[in-house]
Amino acid sequence: MLPVIAIVGRPNVGKSTFFNKVAGRKISITENRPGVTRDRITADCEWRGRPFTLIDTGGIELKSEDTMWKQIALQAQAAVEMADVILFFTDGREGLTSSDYDVADYLRRSKKPVVLVVNKVDDYSPDKLFEFYSLGLGEPISVSSEHSRGVGDALDAAVASFPQGEEVEDDSLKIAVVGKPNAGKSSLVNRLLGQERTIVTPIAGTTRDAVDTRFERDGKKYTIIDTAGIRRKRSVEDDVEYYSVLRAFDAVRRADVCLLVVDAQEGITEQDLKIIGYVHEQGKPSVIVMNKWDAIEKDTHTVQKFEAELKEELKFMDYFRSAYVSAKTGQRTEKLLTLAQEVYDHAGFRVPTGALNDLLADAMRVSEPPSYLGRRLKLYYASQVAVRPPLFVLMVNDEKLLHFSYARYLENTIRSAYDFSGTPIRIQLRNKKDGE
Repeated sequence: MLPVIAIVGRPNVGKSTFFNKVAGRKISITENRPGVTRDRITADCEWRGRPFTLIDTGGIELKSEDTMWKQIALQAQAAVEMADVILFFTDGREGLTSSDYDVADYLRRSKKPVVLVVNKVDDYSPDKLFEFYSLGLGEPISVSSEHSRGVGDALDAAVASFPQGEEVEDDSLKIAVVGKPNAGKSSLVNRLLGQERTIVTPIAGTTRDAVDTRFERDGKKYTIIDTAGIRRKRSVEDDVEYYSVLRAFDAVRRADVCLLVVDAQEGITEQDLKIIGYVHEQGKPSVIVMNKWDAIEKDTHTVQKFEAELKEELKFMDYFRSAYVSAKTGQRTEKLLTLAQEVYDHAGFRVPTGALNDLLADAMRVSEPPSYLGRRLKLYYASQVAVRPPLFVLMVNDEKLLHFSYARYLENTIRSAYDFSGTPIRIQLRNKKDGE
Protein backbone atom coordinates (compact mmCIF):
# COMPACT_ATOMS: atom_id res chain seq x y z
CA MET A 1 0.00 0.00 0.00
CA LEU A 2 1.07 3.61 -0.57
CA PRO A 3 2.23 5.74 2.38
CA VAL A 4 -0.70 7.52 4.01
CA ILE A 5 -0.90 11.19 5.03
CA ALA A 6 -3.86 12.16 7.22
CA ILE A 7 -5.01 15.78 7.49
CA VAL A 8 -6.49 16.42 10.95
CA GLY A 9 -7.46 19.37 13.10
CA ARG A 10 -10.43 21.07 14.66
CA PRO A 11 -13.33 22.14 12.42
CA ASN A 12 -13.05 24.87 9.80
CA VAL A 13 -9.27 25.34 9.70
CA GLY A 14 -9.03 24.74 5.93
CA LYS A 15 -8.19 21.03 5.79
CA SER A 16 -10.42 20.32 2.78
CA THR A 17 -9.12 23.31 0.81
CA PHE A 18 -5.57 21.99 1.26
CA PHE A 19 -6.73 18.47 0.30
CA ASN A 20 -8.29 19.74 -2.93
CA LYS A 21 -5.16 21.72 -3.84
CA VAL A 22 -2.94 18.68 -3.45
CA ALA A 23 -5.36 16.25 -5.12
CA GLY A 24 -5.63 18.59 -8.11
CA ARG A 25 -9.39 18.31 -8.32
CA LYS A 26 -12.35 19.24 -6.15
CA ILE A 27 -12.84 16.01 -4.24
CA SER A 28 -13.62 17.21 -0.73
CA ILE A 29 -16.68 19.34 -0.15
CA THR A 30 -15.59 22.76 1.07
CA GLU A 31 -17.87 25.30 2.64
CA ASN A 32 -17.21 27.93 5.26
CA ARG A 33 -18.96 26.24 8.13
CA PRO A 34 -17.89 23.52 10.58
CA GLY A 35 -18.89 19.91 10.12
CA VAL A 36 -19.13 19.83 6.33
CA THR A 37 -16.54 17.07 5.93
CA ARG A 38 -17.83 14.14 7.97
CA ASP A 39 -16.26 10.92 6.74
CA ARG A 40 -12.68 10.19 5.75
CA ILE A 41 -12.04 11.03 2.09
CA THR A 42 -8.99 9.74 0.24
CA ALA A 43 -7.09 10.56 -2.95
CA ASP A 44 -3.96 9.06 -4.46
CA CYS A 45 -1.49 11.91 -5.00
CA GLU A 46 2.17 12.46 -5.85
CA TRP A 47 4.77 14.97 -4.69
CA ARG A 48 8.31 15.17 -6.05
CA GLY A 49 8.01 11.69 -7.51
CA ARG A 50 6.70 10.16 -4.27
CA PRO A 51 3.16 8.72 -4.55
CA PHE A 52 0.99 8.60 -1.44
CA THR A 53 -2.61 8.40 -0.26
CA LEU A 54 -3.99 11.62 1.23
CA ILE A 55 -6.87 11.44 3.72
CA ASP A 56 -9.10 14.38 4.55
CA THR A 57 -11.02 14.10 7.83
CA GLY A 58 -13.83 15.85 9.61
CA GLY A 59 -12.92 18.33 12.32
CA ILE A 60 -12.08 16.83 15.71
CA GLU A 61 -14.05 18.14 18.68
CA LEU A 62 -12.82 15.71 21.30
CA LYS A 63 -14.89 17.07 24.19
CA SER A 64 -18.18 17.50 22.33
CA GLU A 65 -21.13 15.43 23.60
CA ASP A 66 -23.04 15.78 20.30
CA THR A 67 -23.65 12.40 18.63
CA MET A 68 -22.55 13.55 15.18
CA TRP A 69 -19.37 15.22 16.46
CA LYS A 70 -18.51 12.06 18.39
CA GLN A 71 -18.89 10.01 15.22
CA ILE A 72 -16.75 12.47 13.25
CA ALA A 73 -14.06 12.31 15.92
CA LEU A 74 -14.06 8.50 15.76
CA GLN A 75 -13.53 8.64 12.00
CA ALA A 76 -10.68 11.14 12.33
CA GLN A 77 -9.08 8.96 15.01
CA ALA A 78 -9.36 5.95 12.68
CA ALA A 79 -7.54 7.98 10.01
CA VAL A 80 -4.77 8.79 12.48
CA GLU A 81 -4.37 5.10 13.29
CA MET A 82 -3.89 4.14 9.63
CA ALA A 83 -1.67 7.14 8.77
CA ASP A 84 2.10 7.09 8.36
CA VAL A 85 2.33 10.89 8.72
CA ILE A 86 -0.14 13.42 10.14
CA LEU A 87 -0.61 16.98 8.94
CA PHE A 88 -2.03 18.81 11.97
CA PHE A 89 -3.88 21.91 10.76
CA THR A 90 -4.41 25.03 12.85
CA ASP A 91 -5.81 28.46 11.96
CA GLY A 92 -3.37 31.37 11.71
CA ARG A 93 -6.16 33.95 11.68
CA GLU A 94 -7.99 32.78 14.80
CA GLY A 95 -4.90 31.64 16.68
CA LEU A 96 -4.81 28.72 19.10
CA THR A 97 -7.89 27.43 20.89
CA SER A 98 -8.41 24.89 23.64
CA SER A 99 -9.52 22.41 20.97
CA ASP A 100 -6.10 22.74 19.28
CA TYR A 101 -4.38 21.80 22.54
CA ASP A 102 -6.73 18.82 22.95
CA VAL A 103 -5.95 17.55 19.45
CA ALA A 104 -2.21 18.13 19.92
CA ASP A 105 -2.26 16.05 23.12
CA TYR A 106 -4.07 13.27 21.30
CA LEU A 107 -1.61 13.33 18.38
CA ARG A 108 1.40 13.16 20.70
CA ARG A 109 -0.04 9.99 22.24
CA SER A 110 -0.42 8.45 18.76
CA LYS A 111 3.42 8.28 18.43
CA LYS A 112 3.06 9.13 14.71
CA PRO A 113 5.19 11.75 12.89
CA VAL A 114 3.29 15.05 13.04
CA VAL A 115 3.80 18.08 10.78
CA LEU A 116 2.32 21.21 12.37
CA VAL A 117 0.61 23.40 9.75
CA VAL A 118 -0.58 26.93 10.44
CA ASN A 119 -3.09 27.61 7.67
CA LYS A 120 -4.70 30.86 6.46
CA VAL A 121 -1.42 32.80 6.81
CA ASP A 122 -1.85 35.12 3.82
CA ASP A 123 0.86 37.62 4.84
CA TYR A 124 3.76 35.77 6.43
CA SER A 125 5.66 37.17 9.38
CA PRO A 126 7.56 35.09 11.99
CA ASP A 127 5.70 36.61 14.94
CA LYS A 128 2.44 35.06 13.67
CA LEU A 129 3.85 31.60 14.39
CA PHE A 130 5.32 32.12 17.87
CA GLU A 131 2.30 30.97 19.86
CA PHE A 132 2.08 27.70 17.89
CA TYR A 133 5.40 26.49 19.32
CA SER A 134 3.51 26.06 22.60
CA LEU A 135 1.79 22.99 21.14
CA GLY A 136 5.08 21.11 21.54
CA LEU A 137 4.98 19.61 18.04
CA GLY A 138 8.09 21.19 16.57
CA GLU A 139 8.48 24.01 14.08
CA PRO A 140 5.18 25.21 12.57
CA ILE A 141 4.90 25.59 8.79
CA SER A 142 2.93 28.59 7.54
CA VAL A 143 0.50 27.85 4.70
CA SER A 144 -2.19 29.61 2.74
CA SER A 145 -4.10 26.76 1.12
CA GLU A 146 -6.42 29.18 -0.63
CA HIS A 147 -3.50 30.93 -2.35
CA SER A 148 -1.33 27.78 -2.68
CA ARG A 149 1.45 29.32 -0.58
CA GLY A 150 3.50 26.99 1.59
CA VAL A 151 1.68 23.88 0.35
CA GLY A 152 4.92 22.47 -1.03
CA ASP A 153 6.74 23.11 2.26
CA ALA A 154 4.11 21.11 4.16
CA LEU A 155 4.32 18.25 1.64
CA ASP A 156 8.14 18.28 1.75
CA ALA A 157 8.02 17.81 5.52
CA ALA A 158 5.40 15.05 5.26
CA VAL A 159 7.19 13.12 2.50
CA ALA A 160 10.47 13.31 4.43
CA SER A 161 8.81 11.31 7.23
CA PHE A 162 7.56 8.48 4.99
CA PRO A 163 8.54 4.94 6.02
CA GLN A 164 11.01 3.31 3.67
CA GLY A 165 9.66 0.44 1.58
CA GLU A 166 8.44 -0.60 -1.83
CA GLU A 167 5.26 0.95 -3.16
CA VAL A 168 2.70 -1.11 -5.05
CA GLU A 169 0.24 -0.12 -7.73
CA ASP A 170 -3.47 -0.20 -6.92
CA ASP A 171 -4.86 -3.24 -8.74
CA SER A 172 -7.95 -3.65 -6.59
CA LEU A 173 -11.51 -4.16 -7.85
CA LYS A 174 -13.28 -0.84 -7.26
CA ILE A 175 -16.87 -1.29 -6.09
CA ALA A 176 -19.20 1.72 -5.73
CA VAL A 177 -22.08 1.25 -3.29
CA VAL A 178 -24.87 3.53 -4.52
CA GLY A 179 -28.55 4.11 -3.85
CA LYS A 180 -30.98 6.60 -2.40
CA PRO A 181 -30.62 7.85 1.20
CA ASN A 182 -31.29 5.42 4.05
CA ALA A 183 -31.21 2.32 1.83
CA GLY A 184 -28.53 0.92 4.15
CA LYS A 185 -25.42 1.57 2.06
CA SER A 186 -23.08 2.48 4.91
CA SER A 187 -24.31 -0.42 7.04
CA LEU A 188 -23.64 -2.73 4.10
CA VAL A 189 -20.13 -1.31 3.65
CA ASN A 190 -19.39 -1.80 7.34
CA ARG A 191 -20.65 -5.39 7.11
CA LEU A 192 -18.45 -6.12 4.09
CA LEU A 193 -15.41 -4.61 5.75
CA GLY A 194 -16.05 -6.05 9.19
CA GLN A 195 -15.38 -2.68 10.82
CA GLU A 196 -17.10 0.63 11.50
CA ARG A 197 -15.61 2.32 8.46
CA THR A 198 -18.33 4.86 7.65
CA ILE A 199 -20.63 6.82 9.89
CA VAL A 200 -23.92 4.97 10.43
CA THR A 201 -26.71 6.89 12.16
CA PRO A 202 -30.48 6.92 11.65
CA ILE A 203 -30.19 10.45 10.20
CA ALA A 204 -30.81 10.54 6.43
CA GLY A 205 -27.90 11.96 4.46
CA THR A 206 -25.20 11.18 7.01
CA THR A 207 -22.69 10.09 4.36
CA ARG A 208 -21.99 13.25 2.38
CA ASP A 209 -18.91 12.19 0.40
CA ALA A 210 -17.68 9.25 -1.65
CA VAL A 211 -15.36 7.40 0.73
CA ASP A 212 -12.80 4.84 -0.49
CA THR A 213 -11.56 1.92 1.58
CA ARG A 214 -9.10 -0.70 0.37
CA PHE A 215 -9.03 -4.19 1.84
CA GLU A 216 -8.23 -7.80 1.00
CA ARG A 217 -10.47 -10.86 1.25
CA ASP A 218 -9.41 -14.40 0.36
CA GLY A 219 -6.31 -13.12 -1.39
CA LYS A 220 -8.21 -10.64 -3.60
CA LYS A 221 -7.91 -6.85 -3.38
CA TYR A 222 -10.93 -4.57 -3.29
CA THR A 223 -11.70 -0.88 -2.93
CA ILE A 224 -15.17 -0.11 -1.59
CA ILE A 225 -16.57 3.35 -2.38
CA ASP A 226 -19.39 4.30 -0.02
CA THR A 227 -21.37 7.15 -1.56
CA ALA A 228 -23.85 9.73 -0.40
CA GLY A 229 -27.47 8.85 -1.00
CA ILE A 230 -28.69 10.17 -4.33
CA ARG A 231 -31.91 12.17 -3.89
CA ARG A 232 -34.39 13.62 -6.34
CA LYS A 233 -33.25 17.04 -7.52
CA ARG A 234 -36.16 18.79 -5.86
CA SER A 235 -35.08 17.29 -2.53
CA VAL A 236 -31.58 18.73 -2.75
CA GLU A 237 -32.01 22.03 -0.95
CA ASP A 238 -28.56 22.22 0.63
CA ASP A 239 -25.54 23.09 -1.54
CA VAL A 240 -23.43 20.55 0.32
CA GLU A 241 -25.89 17.79 -0.48
CA TYR A 242 -25.93 18.90 -4.11
CA TYR A 243 -22.18 18.37 -4.32
CA SER A 244 -22.59 15.04 -2.55
CA VAL A 245 -24.88 13.87 -5.34
CA LEU A 246 -22.30 14.93 -7.92
CA ARG A 247 -19.68 13.01 -5.93
CA ALA A 248 -21.84 9.89 -6.00
CA PHE A 249 -22.14 10.12 -9.79
CA ASP A 250 -18.36 10.57 -10.01
CA ALA A 251 -17.94 7.45 -7.86
CA VAL A 252 -20.06 5.49 -10.34
CA ARG A 253 -17.92 6.69 -13.24
CA ARG A 254 -14.63 5.64 -11.66
CA ALA A 255 -15.90 2.33 -10.28
CA ASP A 256 -15.36 -1.08 -11.89
CA VAL A 257 -18.62 -2.48 -10.46
CA CYS A 258 -21.67 -0.93 -8.78
CA LEU A 259 -23.72 -2.41 -5.97
CA LEU A 260 -27.16 -0.82 -6.36
CA VAL A 261 -28.71 -0.88 -2.91
CA VAL A 262 -32.52 -0.90 -2.74
CA ASP A 263 -34.71 -0.92 0.38
CA ALA A 264 -36.64 -4.19 -0.03
CA GLN A 265 -39.40 -2.86 2.21
CA GLU A 266 -40.12 -0.04 -0.25
CA GLY A 267 -39.30 -1.94 -3.43
CA ILE A 268 -38.01 -0.25 -6.57
CA THR A 269 -38.98 3.43 -6.47
CA GLU A 270 -38.80 6.14 -9.12
CA GLN A 271 -35.57 7.40 -7.57
CA ASP A 272 -34.06 3.90 -7.59
CA LEU A 273 -34.86 3.65 -11.29
CA LYS A 274 -33.05 6.91 -12.00
CA ILE A 275 -29.95 5.76 -10.15
CA ILE A 276 -29.98 2.33 -11.78
CA GLY A 277 -30.55 3.95 -15.16
CA TYR A 278 -27.51 6.18 -14.65
CA VAL A 279 -25.33 3.16 -13.86
CA HIS A 280 -26.67 1.43 -16.98
CA GLU A 281 -25.92 4.49 -19.12
CA GLN A 282 -22.36 4.57 -17.80
CA GLY A 283 -21.90 0.98 -18.98
CA LYS A 284 -21.00 -0.36 -15.53
CA PRO A 285 -21.53 -3.98 -14.48
CA SER A 286 -23.76 -4.07 -11.43
CA VAL A 287 -25.67 -6.09 -8.85
CA ILE A 288 -29.13 -5.10 -7.58
CA VAL A 289 -28.85 -5.52 -3.80
CA MET A 290 -32.25 -5.86 -2.12
CA ASN A 291 -31.36 -4.83 1.42
CA LYS A 292 -33.31 -5.14 4.69
CA TRP A 293 -34.46 -8.61 3.61
CA ASP A 294 -34.76 -9.59 7.28
CA ALA A 295 -37.74 -7.22 7.61
CA ILE A 296 -39.74 -8.89 4.80
CA GLU A 297 -42.41 -11.46 5.63
CA LYS A 298 -41.62 -14.46 3.49
CA ASP A 299 -43.04 -17.65 2.09
CA THR A 300 -41.65 -20.11 -0.46
CA HIS A 301 -42.50 -17.78 -3.37
CA THR A 302 -41.30 -14.44 -1.97
CA VAL A 303 -38.03 -14.28 -3.92
CA GLN A 304 -39.78 -15.28 -7.16
CA LYS A 305 -42.34 -12.54 -6.59
CA PHE A 306 -39.63 -9.93 -6.05
CA GLU A 307 -37.70 -11.16 -9.09
CA ALA A 308 -40.83 -10.83 -11.24
CA GLU A 309 -41.30 -7.27 -10.02
CA LEU A 310 -37.66 -6.45 -10.79
CA LYS A 311 -38.00 -7.86 -14.31
CA GLU A 312 -41.05 -5.70 -14.86
CA GLU A 313 -39.44 -2.54 -13.50
CA LEU A 314 -36.03 -3.11 -15.12
CA LYS A 315 -37.04 -3.99 -18.67
CA PHE A 316 -34.34 -1.63 -19.96
CA MET A 317 -31.67 -3.75 -18.23
CA ASP A 318 -33.03 -7.28 -18.15
CA TYR A 319 -29.46 -8.54 -17.78
CA PHE A 320 -29.50 -7.59 -14.07
CA ARG A 321 -28.13 -9.80 -11.31
CA SER A 322 -29.79 -9.60 -7.92
CA ALA A 323 -29.02 -10.47 -4.31
CA TYR A 324 -31.31 -10.47 -1.28
CA VAL A 325 -29.40 -9.48 1.83
CA SER A 326 -29.60 -7.91 5.25
CA ALA A 327 -26.77 -5.57 6.18
CA LYS A 328 -28.17 -5.55 9.71
CA THR A 329 -27.93 -9.33 10.29
CA GLY A 330 -25.28 -10.15 7.68
CA GLN A 331 -27.64 -12.47 5.81
CA ARG A 332 -26.08 -13.40 2.42
CA THR A 333 -23.79 -10.34 2.41
CA GLU A 334 -20.79 -12.66 2.11
CA LYS A 335 -21.88 -13.44 -1.48
CA LEU A 336 -21.72 -9.85 -2.69
CA LEU A 337 -17.98 -9.67 -3.33
CA THR A 338 -18.15 -12.90 -5.33
CA LEU A 339 -21.08 -11.54 -7.35
CA ALA A 340 -19.24 -8.27 -7.96
CA GLN A 341 -16.23 -10.17 -9.27
CA GLU A 342 -18.45 -12.33 -11.50
CA VAL A 343 -20.21 -9.43 -13.23
CA TYR A 344 -16.87 -7.64 -13.63
CA ASP A 345 -15.44 -10.74 -15.33
CA HIS A 346 -18.51 -10.96 -17.58
CA ALA A 347 -17.97 -7.34 -18.64
CA GLY A 348 -14.40 -8.22 -19.61
CA PHE A 349 -15.27 -11.28 -21.72
CA ARG A 350 -14.38 -11.13 -25.42
CA VAL A 351 -16.29 -13.18 -28.04
CA PRO A 352 -14.05 -14.62 -30.80
CA THR A 353 -14.74 -12.88 -34.11
CA GLY A 354 -15.41 -16.09 -36.04
CA ALA A 355 -17.87 -17.40 -33.47
CA LEU A 356 -19.63 -14.02 -33.32
CA ASN A 357 -20.13 -13.89 -37.09
CA ASP A 358 -21.46 -17.46 -37.20
CA LEU A 359 -23.84 -16.71 -34.33
CA LEU A 360 -25.28 -13.55 -35.90
CA ALA A 361 -25.51 -15.12 -39.37
CA ASP A 362 -27.60 -17.95 -37.90
CA ALA A 363 -29.76 -15.44 -36.04
CA MET A 364 -30.45 -13.47 -39.21
CA ARG A 365 -31.47 -16.66 -41.03
CA VAL A 366 -33.90 -17.54 -38.24
CA SER A 367 -35.40 -14.04 -38.14
CA GLU A 368 -35.02 -12.00 -41.31
CA PRO A 369 -33.65 -8.46 -40.87
CA PRO A 370 -36.04 -5.53 -41.34
CA SER A 371 -36.44 -3.75 -44.67
CA TYR A 372 -37.60 -0.29 -45.64
CA LEU A 373 -38.77 0.84 -49.11
CA GLY A 374 -37.55 -2.39 -50.62
CA ARG A 375 -34.09 -2.26 -48.99
CA ARG A 376 -33.22 -4.96 -46.48
CA LEU A 377 -30.54 -4.72 -43.81
CA LYS A 378 -27.43 -6.74 -44.71
CA LEU A 379 -24.72 -7.73 -42.23
CA TYR A 380 -21.26 -8.05 -43.80
CA TYR A 381 -19.28 -8.87 -40.68
CA ALA A 382 -19.14 -8.18 -36.95
CA SER A 383 -16.46 -7.92 -34.29
CA GLN A 384 -16.18 -7.10 -30.61
CA VAL A 385 -13.94 -4.05 -30.39
CA ALA A 386 -14.01 -3.30 -26.66
CA VAL A 387 -14.77 -4.66 -23.19
CA ARG A 388 -16.15 -3.09 -20.00
CA PRO A 389 -18.66 -2.59 -21.39
CA PRO A 390 -18.54 -5.08 -24.28
CA LEU A 391 -18.94 -3.22 -27.58
CA PHE A 392 -19.91 -5.02 -30.78
CA VAL A 393 -19.52 -3.26 -34.13
CA LEU A 394 -21.63 -4.52 -37.05
CA MET A 395 -20.68 -3.52 -40.58
CA VAL A 396 -23.90 -3.21 -42.61
CA ASN A 397 -25.21 -1.80 -45.87
CA ASP A 398 -27.33 0.91 -44.20
CA GLU A 399 -27.40 1.48 -40.42
CA LYS A 400 -30.71 3.37 -40.73
CA LEU A 401 -32.46 0.09 -41.58
CA LEU A 402 -31.90 -1.37 -38.09
CA HIS A 403 -35.05 -1.18 -36.00
CA PHE A 404 -34.76 -0.98 -32.21
CA SER A 405 -36.59 -4.28 -31.73
CA TYR A 406 -34.20 -6.08 -34.09
CA ALA A 407 -31.19 -4.64 -32.24
CA ARG A 408 -32.65 -6.10 -29.03
CA TYR A 409 -33.09 -9.43 -30.84
CA LEU A 410 -29.40 -9.45 -31.80
CA GLU A 411 -28.38 -8.49 -28.26
CA ASN A 412 -30.49 -11.29 -26.80
CA THR A 413 -28.94 -13.70 -29.29
CA ILE A 414 -25.46 -12.79 -28.05
CA ARG A 415 -26.55 -13.06 -24.42
CA SER A 416 -28.14 -16.47 -25.00
CA ALA A 417 -24.83 -17.80 -26.31
CA TYR A 418 -22.48 -16.09 -23.83
CA ASP A 419 -22.91 -15.14 -20.18
CA PHE A 420 -23.01 -11.35 -20.07
CA SER A 421 -25.32 -11.27 -17.04
CA GLY A 422 -24.85 -8.26 -14.82
CA THR A 423 -23.27 -6.10 -17.52
CA PRO A 424 -24.68 -3.93 -20.30
CA ILE A 425 -23.46 -4.55 -23.83
CA ARG A 426 -23.40 -2.08 -26.69
CA ILE A 427 -24.16 -2.73 -30.37
CA GLN A 428 -22.96 -0.13 -32.85
CA LEU A 429 -23.65 -0.15 -36.60
CA ARG A 430 -21.34 1.23 -39.25
CA ASN A 431 -22.02 1.53 -42.95
CA LYS A 432 -19.63 -0.47 -45.06
CA LYS A 433 -17.94 1.82 -47.54
CA ASP A 434 -16.88 0.85 -51.03
CA GLY A 435 -13.55 -0.92 -50.99
CA GLU A 436 -13.83 -2.04 -47.37
